[in-house]
Amino acid sequence: MEITAAQFKLIEHCLPRQRGNVSLTNLQVLNAILYVAEHGCKWRGLPKRFGNWHTIYTRMSRWAKSGVLDRAFEQLQQAQVVQIKIEAVSLDSTSVKVHPDGTGAPKKTVRRLSANPVAGGTPRSTSSPRTRARP
Repeated sequence: MEITAAQFKLIEHCLPRQRGNVSLTNLQVLNAILYVAEHGCKWRGLPKRFGNWHTIYTRMSRWAKSGVLDRAFEQLQQAQVVQIKIEAVSLDSTSVKVHPDGTGAPKKTVRRLSANPVAGGTPRSTSSPRTRARP
């Protein structure tokens, strides 16, 4: 799912104007974003023909925060170029790393025992006093 240069002309006004020395055009970045949306791959998994994945991700992140992507996709849908609408993102729990404190694992804390054995909680030993039998 890539858009052509003619289709890109329909939404070019929605995207920020490129200034300075840029390595990727807005069309290339938009096609890379569409590739990730269609295939569900990681950013690092983008084919080399799209360019540096980090550059694409950075620009996409800026566009998403400023509302540029919403306007661009809305224009693409009105022109019936693409028929996708991303409303929610779902993450698989196997791919999300959790901090050790958030896993529910027992904490590595030292228990301070009280001088009073009753207040100390669990006893350290389970031995009970025995009486010696006299011969």
